[in-house]
Amino acid sequence: MHNMADLTEAEIDAALSGYAETHDVINSLSAEQRRRVAWMLGGAQEVVGIDHLARCMVENTSAGGDGILRAYVGFEPSGKAHIGWKVLSLTLRRMLDSGVNVLIFMADWHAWVNDKFGGDMEKIHTTALYMEDTFRVLLGHPEEGDGAGQLRFLYASELMDSGDYWARVLRCSKNMSLARVRRTFSIMGRDEDSSDGDLAKFFYPAMQAADIFELQVDIAIGGMDQRKAHMYMRETGDKWNWYKATCVHTPIISGLKSAGARMESFDHKMSKSDPSGAILLHDAPERLRKKMRKAFLDPSEDNSPVYELVEHIILPEFGSFTVTPKPEFGEPSTWDDLASFKAAIADASIHPLDAKFGVADALSAGLSELAKFFSANPERLEAVSEFTGQ
Repeated sequence: MHNMADLTEAEIDAALSGYAETHDVINSLSAEQRRRVAWMLGGAQEVVGIDHLARCMVENTSAGGDGILRAYVGFEPSGKAHIGWKVLSLTLRRMLDSGVNVLIFMADWHAWVNDKFGGDMEKIHTTALYMEDTFRVLLGHPEEGDGAGQLRFLYASELMDSGDYWARVLRCSKNMSLARVRRTFSIMGRDEDSSDGDLAKFFYPAMQAADIFELQVDIAIGGMDQRKAHMYMRETGDKWNWYKATCVHTPIISGLKSAGARMESFDHKMSKSDPSGAILLHDAPERLRKKMRKAFLDPSEDNSPVYELVEHIILPEFGSFTVTPKPEFGEPSTWDDLASFKAAIADASIHPLDAKFGVADALSAGLSELAKFFSANPERLEAVSEFTGQ
């Protein structure tokens, strides 16, 4: 992952030109602010409401009123980390590097509402502690605190003690039809008809919207699967004339067995519920190679989860990677752009299996620090393994 200082003017212009056409405030940013915004958003598939972020920078203010930009990402503590967390962590690292305070919100009560671990709050909290360890390593053990460029963790159970929070939840629920709420159920990994027998689940979207407003964050981060929740939040903000956080949506990595088409549907994204089609962050190098061996990669097709892993994880993190075939089948080759890599597979310069193993090895290199940490500190990982069966 190269540094913010390495961004060229051409890269900055390319990152911001599309927004500048529709948001005049972008043109008011200073050269350094343009660099910061371009770096923050470098890993995003979509950004909604960039004007809030830009205006805060131009006016030296923030949702908290002190000029410190705050970003939030929420997670249900529900099991072991999968490769999607790596995509998010690369974006969170960009935020930290840009002087943004990053909050990782442990949505423990949300997990309870969503029936994770059968509603066993002890297991939910054990998993949350494991998640804290995981993100500290993925983010390179950043300084923790409330200041610029620092990392925070907060639990929903801490926020929900406030009567103001529940008043906000009710306001976020007001004038929202049941049909409108049903359309957001994919954020819980559920279809629209799944929860008519459980009223609590209808409050989930309002809770997630209320979280963002109550936490006074300027940037709400999530995978594309969280887009519906963020749009619900923005619709609520319009109704009550509340500020609306800028929403940054990162790509979803497809399941290894899929053709790579990106869909918002929860049942298409890489899911840890399909062990053979998902990469867990704790997969050992040999296991990762075994899984990648079966990954979909057709030299005649442009879409593949293998290519997604290169585009959204390996190249952003390392800048290049090496494919090393057996000596009798050729020399090692190093790749620093996706188009050339695809072309080499298409014209048989690289065998698809060698390509898959090269990608697997690069992923393993990026997960080596996590493996070292949990090898030395196995207790929380072992506890989660025991009650997830993974």
